[in-house]
Amino acid sequence: MASVSGPAQTASASAPPLQRGIVKMVLSGCAIIVRGQPRGGPPPERQINLSNIRAGALARRAAQGQPESKDTPDEPWAFQAREFLRKKLIGKEVCFTVEYKNMHREYGMVYLGKDTTGENIAESLVSEGLATVRREGFRGNNPEQARLCDLEDQSKASKKGLWSEGGGAQTIRNIKYTIENPRNFVDSLHQKPINAIIEHVRDGSVVRALLLPDYYLVTVMLSGIKCPTFKREADGTETPEPFAAEARFFTESRLLQRDVQIILESCPNQIILGTILHPNGNITELLLKEGFARCVDWSMAVYTQGAEKLRAAERSAKERKVRIWKDYVAPTANLDQKDRQFVAKVMQVVNADAMVVKLNSGEYKTIHLSSIRPPRNEGEEKNKDKDKRFRPLYDIPYMFEAREFLRKKLIGKKVNVTVDYIRAATGPGEGTPAFPERTCATVTIGGINIAEALVSKGLATVIRYRQDDDQRSSHYDELLAAEARAIKNGKGLHSKKEVPIHRVADISGETQKAKQFLPFLQRAGRSEAVVEYVFSGSRLKLYMPKETCLITFLLAGIECPRSSRNTPGGMQVAEPFSDEAMLFTKELVLQREVEVEVESMDKAGNFIGWLHIEGVNLSVALVENALSKVHFTAERSAYYKTLVAAEEGCRQRKEKSHLDHQDKIWANYEEKPVEEVVHLSEEKERVANYKPVYVTEITDTLHFYAQDVETGSQLESLMETMRAEIAAQPPVEGSYSPRRGDYCIAKFADGEWYRARVEKVESPAKVHVFYIDYGNREVVSSTRLAPIPPAFSTRTLPVQATEYTFAFIQVPQDVTEYLNSQESAKSARLNIWRYGDFRADDADEFGYSR
Repeated sequence: MASVSGPAQTASASAPPLQRGIVKMVLSGCAIIVRGQPRGGPPPERQINLSNIRAGALARRAAQGQPESKDTPDEPWAFQAREFLRKKLIGKEVCFTVEYKNMHREYGMVYLGKDTTGENIAESLVSEGLATVRREGFRGNNPEQARLCDLEDQSKASKKGLWSEGGGAQTIRNIKYTIENPRNFVDSLHQKPINAIIEHVRDGSVVRALLLPDYYLVTVMLSGIKCPTFKREADGTETPEPFAAEARFFTESRLLQRDVQIILESCPNQIILGTILHPNGNITELLLKEGFARCVDWSMAVYTQGAEKLRAAERSAKERKVRIWKDYVAPTANLDQKDRQFVAKVMQVVNADAMVVKLNSGEYKTIHLSSIRPPRNEGEEKNKDKDKRFRPLYDIPYMFEAREFLRKKLIGKKVNVTVDYIRAATGPGEGTPAFPERTCATVTIGGINIAEALVSKGLATVIRYRQDDDQRSSHYDELLAAEARAIKNGKGLHSKKEVPIHRVADISGETQKAKQFLPFLQRAGRSEAVVEYVFSGSRLKLYMPKETCLITFLLAGIECPRSSRNTPGGMQVAEPFSDEAMLFTKELVLQREVEVEVESMDKAGNFIGWLHIEGVNLSVALVENALSKVHFTAERSAYYKTLVAAEEGCRQRKEKSHLDHQDKIWANYEEKPVEEVVHLSEEKERVANYKPVYVTEITDTLHFYAQDVETGSQLESLMETMRAEIAAQPPVEGSYSPRRGDYCIAKFADGEWYRARVEKVESPAKVHVFYIDYGNREVVSSTRLAPIPPAFSTRTLPVQATEYTFAFIQVPQDVTEYLNSQESAKSARLNIWRYGDFRADDADEFGYSR
C-alpha cells in the first residue's frame, strides 16, 4: 500500500523515515488505520500495528454461512484498550515510523502530534495496564524497548488493567448481534436518543452502530435519505455508483468510531431507520446539502427532526448543482419568476384536482394541484351499469364531495399559486388516454394549502413517484403526512363505511319529466341552485340541491345574442357579442350559489325564469351591460320597469359616447322616427261593469281595498287550512329574517295569522307589512312574522285585496279651503247638514245649541 504521506525528514540508513497521517479507525488496542489528506477523492489508507506490544483481541461474530463457526468473545481488557485509543486518536493527526513488515502487516511506533516529541501511544497503553510487552527478541541496547519493560513493571506494581485482581472477567462485553423482534425493540425506546458508537460505515447512509450500554450491534439506515451505494457483482466484487466512495468517506470522516446519539424512528421490513445526532451537526442534513444524498419518500415520513429541513438542504444542493445533482435541471427552469408565482382569481373548479383561474392580465389559465389524484373508480366499479350514462361527478364515490369542497372554498376568491412543475403532454397508449400539457402548482388561500386540506379530509390521494422523478409538489411531505392522518382517522376514501351515493336526476331536455316538475318549482317561489355550466349568456345548467336534479334554465325577459352551435342545417354562426355575453355570465354566476324563480317552460323541456345572485338579477345585469335587449315577454313580469330603465340607460350612454365600444349591442342602434298621429276620439257610451265586492280598508286618500265576493269562499278555505297547519306545526319565533318584498305570514292583533308582504325593514322590532288579502298596513316585530308555506303562496291563490279609487274625484290639495267649504255647508244646513252636525253632540246634554 502506498504511504499515507511522504517522509517528514531525510532519514538515515539505520533510522526508518517519519511519516504522518490522520487516524481513521482503531481496530484494536494495538492496531489502527491511518489515512492521508483527501485530494479529489477518498485518500489512501494503511494499517499500522504497534510494535513490541500486544493488546487483547476484540469479539468477533461467527462467519455467515458456516454453521460450525461460533462467536468469539472479547479477551479481558480488550475493549477497554480499544476505547483508550479511540478516544485519544480518532480524527487526530499522528506521526509514525514503520520498523518492519511481517505477512503484509506493518509494525511501528506511533506518536500523537506532528513529531516524536508527542505522546508515545505504545508507552501510554503499557503504563495503563492495557497492553503487554513482547519481550522475546529484545535487544539490551534498545532504550525504547527497555522503557516499555520498565513501564510494564510499574503497571504490574500498581495493579492496573490487566494486572488488577480478578482476571478482568467484568470487562468482557455481552454483544447482541441480532434482535429477535426489531420492531418491538424500536418501539420500546419511544424515539428517545440513545448513546452509541459508529463501528462501521457501509455507505453514506447505512452504518453499523454499537448501542450503549447494552451492547446491541445494529445496522441503521438514515431516515429520509439515500446515498449512492456499492453494487455487488456476481463474482463478489463491488462496483460503486457515482459518488458512492465520496459519500462513504464523508460519513466516515465525521462519524466513524465517534460518540453519537441515535434516535431509532421506525422498523419497516426489519430495516431499522434512525437519525444520528452529533455535537457538530446532523449528518443527514449535511449529506443532502453537499449533494451526496437524495430524499426518499418512503422513509421521510418517520423522520422526527423536520422533513422540511431535509427538503431545503436537497433544494440547496440542486440549485448549486453539486455532485449527484451536477446535471440537474429544475422543472420550472424555463419559467419566468412572474410565471412561477402569482396571484389569481378562481373562476371554475374543473375537477377535484384542477381549476380555471383568471390572472391579473385577464388571461385564463388551467391549474392542476400538484402530486394529488382525485377520487376514481377502481376495478369492477368501472364495468357496472354499462347501459347507464356515466357521470363522473356523481357516479365516482367522493368526487362530488371533493368538487364541492373546492367550490365552496375557492370560487370567486383570490389564491396564491406557486408552479411546481409542467407535466409534458402525453399521447394515447394502450388503455391510457392522451393528456395535454398540464401546469401543476401548489395553491394556497389564507395560508392553507388546498391540496393538503383536500387530502386530509380523505377526498384525494397522494401520487407516488419514482425516486428519480423530481416533478412533484414542493410540499410533498406535508401531503404524505396529511394522507397518513386521513388513513388513520378513516376519512373519506379511507373510510370503511358505505360510500355516499348521489342520485341526481337530469331532466334537461326531458319534456315529460319537466312538465311534471314545473308546478312544484313554480309553487316553491325562489329556489336555491348551483350553476353547473354556462351554454351562453342566457342559457345555463343548474343543480337544484334540495330537489337533487339538473335542469336547463333560460333567463326570462331578455333577448341575448346566440352563440355558435350545430344545427341540422350545419354550424350556426355566432351572433355579435355572444362570446362577451357568455363570458360575463360565467364570471358572475358559474359554480356559484344562486336563487331562481321558475315561471314557465318551453316545448323542449327547458325552464324559463329569473336568476338572482347576491341581490343581482342576471337578466337586468346583462341588459345594463349592453349584452342583451328586453324581450316583449317581460311586460307581464314584476321586473319589466327595471329592465326597460336599464335598456334606456344603455341607449342614452350610446348617444353620449358616440359609438364607444362599451355600448356593445347598441353600438349601431338608430332610433326609429316617430310619426305624429292625430287620434280622433269618438264619443262612446260608457258601459258600467258592476260586480259585488266586500270593502275591507279605506285610506286617507279616498282609495279603498275590496275583495271579490266570487272568490271569498276560496280565501276562507285557504285561511282555515293555513291556520290549521300552523297550529299543528307552529313556526319558531324569531327564526325568520324579513327582507323587503318578501311574502310571509304575520300575526295580527286578533292573534290569527294572515298573508302579508314586507314593505320596509327599519329594525327587527319595526317591520312594515301589508296584509295582501285585506289592504291594511301595520308595523310589527319580526317575532310576529314567519315564512309563508309554499302551499299557501300567491301562486295558489292570488292577492285578494284589490285597490280602487273613485272616478272623476280629486282630493283637494289645500286642506284649509276644504275645511272652509265644509263649515259653510254646515252653517247653511245644506243636504247632509240639514239636521245639524250629526257626527257628535255639540251640547253638553244633547241636540244642537248654536
